Amino acid sequence: MSPMTYKLSRAALAWSLLGLAACAMNPVTGKRELNFVSESQEIQLGKQGAEDVERSIGVYPDSALNAYLNEVGHRIAATTERPTIPWQFHVADEPVVNAFALPGGPVFIARGILAYFNSEAELVSVLGHEIGHVTARHSAQAMTRQQIAGIGVGLAQVGVSMIDPRLNDYVGAASQGLGLLLLKYGRDAESQADALGFRYGVDNGWDMRDGTKMFNTLSRVSGDPGQRLPEWQSSHPAPEGRAQRNDERVKAAETRGVKFDALRVDRNGYLRRIDGLVYGEDPRQGYFEGTKFYHPGLKLTFAFPEGWKTQNTPEAVAGVSAAQDAIIILSAAGKETPQATGQKFAAQQGVTAGQGQSVTINGLTAYTLTFQAQSEQGTLAGRVTWISLDGTTFQLLGYGSAEKMQGNDPLFVAAGRSFARLTDQAKLTVQPKRVRIVTLRTSQTIVEVGRANGNTLPDAELASINGVREDEVLPAGTLVKIVK
Repeated sequence: MSPMTYKLSRAALAWSLLGLAACAMNPVTGKRELNFVSESQEIQLGKQGAEDVERSIGVYPDSALNAYLNEVGHRIAATTERPTIPWQFHVADEPVVNAFALPGGPVFIARGILAYFNSEAELVSVLGHEIGHVTARHSAQAMTRQQIAGIGVGLAQVGVSMIDPRLNDYVGAASQGLGLLLLKYGRDAESQADALGFRYGVDNGWDMRDGTKMFNTLSRVSGDPGQRLPEWQSSHPAPEGRAQRNDERVKAAETRGVKFDALRVDRNGYLRRIDGLVYGEDPRQGYFEGTKFYHPGLKLTFAFPEGWKTQNTPEAVAGVSAAQDAIIILSAAGKETPQATGQKFAAQQGVTAGQGQSVTINGLTAYTLTFQAQSEQGTLAGRVTWISLDGTTFQLLGYGSAEKMQGNDPLFVAAGRSFARLTDQAKLTVQPKRVRIVTLRTSQTIVEVGRANGNTLPDAELASINGVREDEVLPAGTLVKIVK
């Protein structure tokens, strides 16, 4: 199922920030600063966090592209102020324009943002920025500030782990993992990361003038109401200002004798590496048509109630009511029969289950029951239906407050009855859109190139991913991206 939720294990945040406060030397500035997070704790957080990100978001299944990112990332990291921490670099299988770093070394660059880069130097401008967050220990600083303010890194969480521990990861924004990924660095930290990324790039031989191109591309994307907001810059300073500051850094470097024309850009090499990159949502990991969900790989389909907000992750697919007072979650529950799985569920301490019932749903063996359980917010009530498909038992769990059960239960029942084997060949064989690299035979605008080569993107979006204007004439021999 596709990536939408970031989550880390609760164990990753279980260490205490209430120990002795310590002043530590910042590896970038050389100044002593108050920091409750030791380097070993930072590394442990990052390690466990990376494991959960890989499980919940997924790493893009292209070994060559991941090896390339690792090669470039380690080349930069080896020359930073923290060369010996356990750096790791992954292409996250995520369609949005996004990149993020976890404490202690893990860096993830989403495949969605890779489609917007037009040179290796542009990639380095973002990769260096994320490395800068790690070297300057911005996550540790942010966690320390939150602890001082009494906020803490954990977010409010519905206490329903006695029903199913996975619930903790799908109740809106209650995932503990969001605590790390939603830490706000502040403008000073973001500007410092930009400056560090610029320096790392230049020191390692890249032409960081291309950082301005990358910021200008983000500006175009964020300014077009028809485009998705780039998540990578949503909590950052405006890209226009960052482009200007990048130009100022270029001028300052030139006065120091840096010869940018002699440095590496590698436009064509980078474009060839992303030829075939999946663009946008990958329907093979599950997709929605309205509130109806299809998963070609698992060969299943079911429907959420109309008007519900839905999300899809590799581990589960979930929907929340418009009033946010009910949730339905579909996940794999193992290989045991629906009845055996249901009986184990009902036997859990803290769960009061109704009489279970064996049923048949669209020709599939199933078992269903209602339940109640106590949480910090009061009594929860819901229905669970287990359905067997091709040797796997799937769990469809719906719950809300006990007071709303009478109105919610018909919705939970209908969702269970909608579960069926997917047989539509068009949906079983659906394929994602991919980036394709085209070499211009004659001078053309990007719009003309797209129309001549079967591009499926709107003209403005096609221009954005190529970093050009729609009416800009590109010379023969130029490599450009289309999506089809």
